Amino acid sequence: MLLSPLYPILDASYLHSFDDIGRRAHLRDVAGALAGAGVTMLQYRNKLDDDAQVLRDATWLRETAPASLRIILNDRAHLVRESSCDGVHIGQTDLSPESARALLGPDQILGLSTHNAAQIRAGDLTSADYLAIGPVYATGSKADAEAVVGLEGVRQARALTVRPLVAIGGITLARAAEVRAAGADSVAVISALFGATATPLAKLAGDFLEVFR
Repeated sequence: MLLSPLYPILDASYLHSFDDIGRRAHLRDVAGALAGAGVTMLQYRNKLDDDAQVLRDATWLRETAPASLRIILNDRAHLVRESSCDGVHIGQTDLSPESARALLGPDQILGLSTHNAAQIRAGDLTSADYLAIGPVYATGSKADAEAVVGLEGVRQARALTVRPLVAIGGITLARAAEVRAAGADSVAVISALFGATATPLAKLAGDFLEVFR
């Protein structure tokens, strides 16, 4: 599969200041801005709300996002088909890759988080379409973050798999080039895109994509 060089992760914590109407409008606007900049994959991560809310958000995202933007759910593999999303991303403590694949079927996207060489090797034997390695740098976007792997962790992961490789964790625009040089096919970005900033989202996304051109 071809990864988007920029893999935004929209965390639901950035939506909690909106009412229902504002939430939907924001989801639509985010998807449109990212697709307009050339991004082709967006992950929606919601660790706080129940399945009903996640299903509403995911369905709305898929219905309003341009067809060029694939929508990936974090963790909730059982909601992918019902929401018409394009795949799921799972962690080491979620359901197994093969259990997720059984829910998805052969054609939808399956991503797997890894944090060390042993997990990369194990992930390389699964049906995951891509592997994520991190956190590359310290990050505040995940309360239970694993130990930092650094650029050497990205290099090691690259040496252990030929699968598409996503680097995640504390990656800013200033750091994206060195992460790419270490072997990442894509960078997953949360706060550097969706945190408080005066720069329009489409401009930020375009600047990240320029690093990979």
